[in-house]
Amino acid sequence: MIQLGQVAPDFEADTTKGRIRFHESLGNSWGVLFSHPKDYTPVCTTELGETARLKPEFDKRDVKVIGLSVDLVSSHEGWEKDIAETQGHAVNFPMIADPEQKISKLYGMVHPEADPTITVRTVFVIDPNKKVRLMMVYPPSTGRNFDEILRVIDSLQATDTKKVATPVNWRPGDRAIIPPSISDEQAKTLFPQGWKADRPYLRWVEVK
Repeated sequence: MIQLGQVAPDFEADTTKGRIRFHESLGNSWGVLFSHPKDYTPVCTTELGETARLKPEFDKRDVKVIGLSVDLVSSHEGWEKDIAETQGHAVNFPMIADPEQKISKLYGMVHPEADPTITVRTVFVIDPNKKVRLMMVYPPSTGRNFDEILRVIDSLQATDTKKVATPVNWRPGDRAIIPPSISDEQAKTLFPQGWKADRPYLRWVEVK
């Protein structure tokens, strides 16, 4: 079972962009690894089209996106034609072929009570140190919200660089929270602009 903060398991695999070693392919970038039950499924067709549309947003955040399905590369390539035609955006990132489910099982993407031949919809956000920072698991019938995935990446990058926490529904530009682990004395150095304290443990700070 993969845990938050654990180094994401490395692997080699064939993809629609050639053979890769996962960690090497990420380099010093962030990564999103997300799985699909199988090729030619309707919900995933919409998800892959949306991810392709949002690729400039992922690029702005230095995030490399990679998909995974249990079918072969040749099947992925045929599906990608359908995606381009029906969604209006051609898939512009690699899709992993995992016909033996080695990677799916390595990452716990196969639900023990679901169809053992397919993966559930899982999302892993991985930081430049190759650590898993977010995991989401969706049921087969529900499409993922990629705006939320981008929002969480924004939060993770902000909390890493600005030493803050982010409140409910936070978006870039909103005020943030000074974590309880930072004392008021430390906060004076980190946040010379000052802050507003609703409670001793709830300190709001404006950050750019």
